[in-house]
Amino acid sequence: MEGLFFNVNGGYVEGIVRGYRNSLLSGQNYSNLTQCETIDDVKLQLAPSYGDFLASLPPNPSTSDLAGRMTDKLVSEFKYLTGQATGSSAKFLEYMKYGYMIDNVALLITGSLHGRELEPLLKRCHPLGWFETLPLLSSAGSMEDLYNMDFHDFISTHADFQGSPTQDIMAEILQFEADRRSINITLNSFGTDLSKSERAKLYPQIGKLYPEGNYMLGKAEDVEGVALAVSAVADYKAFFDAVGLSQGGGLGGMGGGPTDGK
Repeated sequence: MEGLFFNVNGGYVEGIVRGYRNSLLSGQNYSNLTQCETIDDVKLQLAPSYGDFLASLPPNPSTSDLAGRMTDKLVSEFKYLTGQATGSSAKFLEYMKYGYMIDNVALLITGSLHGRELEPLLKRCHPLGWFETLPLLSSAGSMEDLYNMDFHDFISTHADFQGSPTQDIMAEILQFEADRRSINITLNSFGTDLSKSERAKLYPQIGKLYPEGNYMLGKAEDVEGVALAVSAVADYKAFFDAVGLSQGGGLGGMGGGPTDGK
């Protein structure tokens, strides 16, 4: 029944999203990128999707400038969507920004703990996670407050999403993201001054690992301990086994985490 009334509030926004999707790089574009030998070659392959944002770049621009213009396109399109969305759709998009906010706060906190200057750190912050008081944040408590902005609860309880594909898909994504953060926080805490009790406070309170897995992560002292903590979830165990982390391998492959910024 939801499909009968969807277009009243969401039809236009969905049309815009579908248009954005059609401009994504194709498989052939990605194949061509593997053959590029210069930044200009890369720029040429990106032109079908990013041409307007890359046009003003000089020949052979820096990789950071190229990535910056691509991010500008993402931010521009996202802001347009938020400007058009209403009701629960607008709130949904707002929640999508919280992950970037958390990462920005974590970057500033970790960078300040390692004596980094504020201005370069602010330049590294993602635009979608920017808010007016971001430069003023200097305590881990701020990050804890952001964690409490529970996107999962919003998806699970809002009448517009209950029983819908949006709820099913987003719940699974959010559970994975929560577990990924818990794992990365644990891995990146080894060899630092972060105590086990303080580390445990940073874990999201959702996910397939919550609560038993998170409890074990809070007690972990090495990579083997992390592998044991996640072993109850088949997909996570398979990943650790595949990359050798359960046998004391390196941390490459887990990606960045909320304690990045060293």
